[in-house]
Amino acid sequence: MDSGFYAACAGLRAQTQALELIASSVANISTTGYRAQQPMFRSLLASAGTQISDPLNRAINDFGVLEGSRTDLSSGNLERTGNALDLAIEGHGFFAIKSQGQTLYTRNGNFRVSPKGELTTSAGDLVLGEQGVPVVLPSGEISISPDGTISAGGAVAGKLQVAEFVPGTVPLAAGNSDYSAPANGVRPSLDSSVRQGMLESSNVNSVKSVVDMIAVQRHAEMLERAMTVFESNLDHIAANDLPKI
Repeated sequence: MDSGFYAACAGLRAQTQALELIASSVANISTTGYRAQQPMFRSLLASAGTQISDPLNRAINDFGVLEGSRTDLSSGNLERTGNALDLAIEGHGFFAIKSQGQTLYTRNGNFRVSPKGELTTSAGDLVLGEQGVPVVLPSGEISISPDGTISAGGAVAGKLQVAEFVPGTVPLAAGNSDYSAPANGVRPSLDSSVRQGMLESSNVNSVKSVVDMIAVQRHAEMLERAMTVFESNLDHIAANDLPKI
């Protein structure tokens, strides 16, 4: 089969996956603390075990495939809400939470208080303190300092766990604004500050994302047309040339 068909097929699959990633980012433009997912491509040279020296053959057999995605860890904008349990982070830090027995990390500080007095996310996951245990809030007016120390009525009631990813660690999206990482891939964040009464917006650039979506969609349509041409050519060969053999 013509290798150009394989190249077009691989390219179309990669562009379709990239389109799904961009569409997910666009859908989360208004999600608090969301981090954009950026597609990553790599080149795969199909040489069938032989060295391809001809430039034309190399170009035809150079398949573009999606290697994965990269999480954009740049900060979003901080927006003031006035709610004492709305928290945002300036810096590279993430709040640590416990979700279904797993420790995850989030920038979504839209927190609540459970009937047990525990600090939770809007989804009901427990927010962890610096000792790795759930934060329990006492009654009274809550004040949270930039280093995450929680006070009520002037008395210290605990401290939030604020962690950051070790350079080289690739956080994995775990749904909504939550991310997972191995235990040795996180460390206490020393340059981050907690801002009470504020929330961080998504860091998705809406204009760029829409432009990227249109570009990827057009590229996918071009590859789809190329596959149609290759398929027509193969049908022609099958109908006219093979019977002569």
